[in-house]
Amino acid sequence: MASLESLASSETAEDAGRGRISSNGRDEIKESTKKIKKRRAKSVLKFGYFRPEHYGGQEMEADRTEEPFNPTHLVIMVNGLIGRRCSAQNWKFAAKQFLKRYPKDVIVHCSKVNSARLTFDGVDVMGNRLVEEVLLVIKQYPDVQKISFIGHSLGGLVARYAIARLYERDSTGELSQENGDTKNNGSGDPCLQENLTGKIAGLEPMNFITVATPHLGSRGHKQVPIFCGLYTLEKAASRTSWLFGRSGKHLFLTDCDNGKPPLLLQMANDCEDLKFMSALQSFRRRVAYANARFDHWKTLTHFIDIVGWSTSSIRRRNELPKHQHFTRHEKYPHIVNEEVTKILSPQQEFPLEVKGNGYKWIDMEEEMIRSLLKMSWERVDVNFQGSKQTLFAHSTIQVKNYCINSDGKDVIQHMVDNFLL
Repeated sequence: MASLESLASSETAEDAGRGRISSNGRDEIKESTKKIKKRRAKSVLKFGYFRPEHYGGQEMEADRTEEPFNPTHLVIMVNGLIGRRCSAQNWKFAAKQFLKRYPKDVIVHCSKVNSARLTFDGVDVMGNRLVEEVLLVIKQYPDVQKISFIGHSLGGLVARYAIARLYERDSTGELSQENGDTKNNGSGDPCLQENLTGKIAGLEPMNFITVATPHLGSRGHKQVPIFCGLYTLEKAASRTSWLFGRSGKHLFLTDCDNGKPPLLLQMANDCEDLKFMSALQSFRRRVAYANARFDHWKTLTHFIDIVGWSTSSIRRRNELPKHQHFTRHEKYPHIVNEEVTKILSPQQEFPLEVKGNGYKWIDMEEEMIRSLLKMSWERVDVNFQGSKQTLFAHSTIQVKNYCINSDGKDVIQHMVDNFLL
């Protein structure tokens, strides 16, 4: 792309050739150049890309030629299973929309540490990578004060794990003493500990947004639509979960490391060292975008329904809205239902230690629903029925690739418009 200087020179040269500027009018040429630069600066919004080599991430922040400013809100975007090699590109469209709307307020970081086969390593391993990446980004931007997470598909679970690791830690990753870990920075400063209370990596948690995320896993209970609720097919699928490595075991709740309950079940409670629920509850907003229909995952030969409406919207099946009650939003045509969950009253729980070897006989889905609904969630149901991109709904809701997923742009706009700064 030609620089502003060269463009200005060519325009003024044309003017001179037409006799509009005299040959001796150097001052006029300079003045004309300044006006052109100013006019173009107002009309062109540029995006800066920063790729620190030590973690390979990608940040996007608006950059104008006007007065300098320091964005204070860091937005972390996390990709799902088998993200593209350059996984940060999965969120490119959404990132640009956030920057266009809030150019002086946000820095958008599209995570890149979990892509391709690395997404088979398990929710915990991927979460740990994301933690290190986030801490490095925060060091790059010492002026940030707030933090939000947006995760697509498996990325939502990875983000839930990561925030538990970052909960009440400072930007160096050290825990506050009040978080129950004695491995702090040794300062013993009560003011520092107070400042970290309820914070994520020392920052104020604002929005936690998931998009087509299987919060309840993909095992049984009709969570994978292609199996039609048939137990035999669901059981067979769980036995082949190893095809997706540890991530597959986590999604189908077949992991039982050291006799512990499945990881997703652990993540529905505060554990001794990781406060999963406290971290999630610390955010001002929690939002679950869910495909009501046609949530497919594309293989080389066919499409597989992979994320059920119930698991992505954190609902029991008998609580799912009836399709005939859907009403399309005038501004967001593919959003058919919005609601805020009611906080459930405390119910008797079984300590995780008691479940141990007996967790198979407990309704794990119900346990996770009860725990997750102890805090409010905004549910946003999406339906791409009638769209030419219906079969790509799982990617369209994210606008992973604008050329084939552009119909999801109204969902992204809804996300941007309702974002809490």
